Amino acid sequence: MSVTPPADSPRPQTAIDRIAERWVDTLVELEPVLGTYIGRTEVNDRYGDLSPAGHEAQIAAVSSVLAEIARTEAVDEADEVTKRDLGNELRLTLASSDARLQLRDLNVIDSPSQSIREVFDLMPTATADDWAVVAKRLSAVEEAVDGYIVTLREGMRERITPARRQVAEVLAQVRKNSGPESFFAEFAGAASTAPGEGELPASLKAALERGAQTASEAYSKLAQFLENELAPVATVEDAVGREHYALQSRRFLGAAVDLDETYEWGIEELGRMVREQEAIASEILPGASVHEAIAFLDGDPSRKLHGTDALQAWMQATSDRAVAELGATHFDIPAEIRTLECMIAPTHEGGIYYTGPTDDFSRPGRMWWSVPDGVTEFDTWRELTTVYHEGVPGHHLQIGQAVYNRAELNTWRRQLAGSSGHAEGWALYAERLMEELGYLDDPADRLGMLDGQRMRAARVVLDIGVHLQKPRLDGSGVWDAEYALDFMRQNVNMDDAFIRFEVNRYLGWPGQAPSYKVGQRIWEEIRDVYRAREGEAFSSKEFHRKALALGGVGLDTLRWALLK
Repeated sequence: MSVTPPADSPRPQTAIDRIAERWVDTLVELEPVLGTYIGRTEVNDRYGDLSPAGHEAQIAAVSSVLAEIARTEAVDEADEVTKRDLGNELRLTLASSDARLQLRDLNVIDSPSQSIREVFDLMPTATADDWAVVAKRLSAVEEAVDGYIVTLREGMRERITPARRQVAEVLAQVRKNSGPESFFAEFAGAASTAPGEGELPASLKAALERGAQTASEAYSKLAQFLENELAPVATVEDAVGREHYALQSRRFLGAAVDLDETYEWGIEELGRMVREQEAIASEILPGASVHEAIAFLDGDPSRKLHGTDALQAWMQATSDRAVAELGATHFDIPAEIRTLECMIAPTHEGGIYYTGPTDDFSRPGRMWWSVPDGVTEFDTWRELTTVYHEGVPGHHLQIGQAVYNRAELNTWRRQLAGSSGHAEGWALYAERLMEELGYLDDPADRLGMLDGQRMRAARVVLDIGVHLQKPRLDGSGVWDAEYALDFMRQNVNMDDAFIRFEVNRYLGWPGQAPSYKVGQRIWEEIRDVYRAREGEAFSSKEFHRKALALGGVGLDTLRWALLK
């Protein structure tokens, strides 16, 4: 079967496809924030039910569709992939519910405390009608926050709570979104339409102001709950233990790995990254250590950008060049995904992230840079590989290609399927690929790439070490938060505030950070087996085409689909 059929002969929809399509509709209805992410604007005025009742409704829906897909026969290879991958995801959802993970769903980067606010970054704001929808969702923030608090209170009753460290950090985030100078107040206060769309009516401006006030007050209520109720009873330990960690690792990878072997591999991989960096440091400055080479590069004015306008312009120019050149040589890049918008995020949390295009490409893929307050200078040698990671051939090519492949993939496969290990593993794989293709020939740019790869290897060791309470590498006890922080400081050449945020992220989001480097490892293993099987007929362009044409999948499914 051809993986990507000609556009004029789309693959007929099957019973499995119809199940997957209905599941997307169900998810959009139950999780409107997810709907906004994929461009389903009919749900942009509301949130899902974040209370225990909402969770029970979702679990009932999961159980129903899992039973339906289990009794439905696959008729072709595409069906086999959908049935296998959707079934795996649904079973993991049920397992997570059985472990009551929803009752402690609070961390510094990916929990309702962030998503309730962040969804506004993706909402259309060009017209008065768009802003009317925004006003409705602003007014709905209170109900969403109330439901979330009820869920966390149930966790308190069952003595299933997030770690105290996460509560303290999220409390600081939540406070920024409350009060008269909150994100909501600034967002609504700056409301305007696109040129030619006319002024916003006074009544709509008033509705936006009321909605922003309601949302800010809801976050104030959340802050009070976190400080006065949850923090005093929150879990003291950061470590989640082997059983919980194994479940989270499977969820983020879409594959089960031997955690102890992966930990030892992470130590070896980290050593390899250090040796590579040391060799390149001498190329940059003969006889220099890694720290000396970094200091030399940081002092090079030709490698500095000043201000976020310059950063955004450089990101866009770098991305546009990669799309144009790689699309002419190493990848088939359709016109629909040749647009990647490089954006400065409206927040100041320090993250860099990608949001995919809507299904009709009316909203293109976007790379976002959330620049911390006070940061005004940026080093191109550090960040070149970041643009490739988030853009082309990284996330944008991977996710955009799946969205484009309508002829083969149902909506779930195009928009919602996949795993962090698949997506982030591919992005790290793409960084190394750009080195192979000559885009990192400057030793400084290679050092920047290795700086990121070293951090990802260190995270494998740290994440497993902390959560499984492994012996420290220096033999002085077991891994804990303070040792993790010192370990990261030794392996990451970044601002200490960023390092602290990163360590807090790993402590509160077990299994996610290793999925990058472990995912890269599995991508490379699959490619190497595929290459050995194909022999002289091997084509990297064809391998990448087949792999990306599958859309997002778990890594076990990826291995099965490419190597069966």
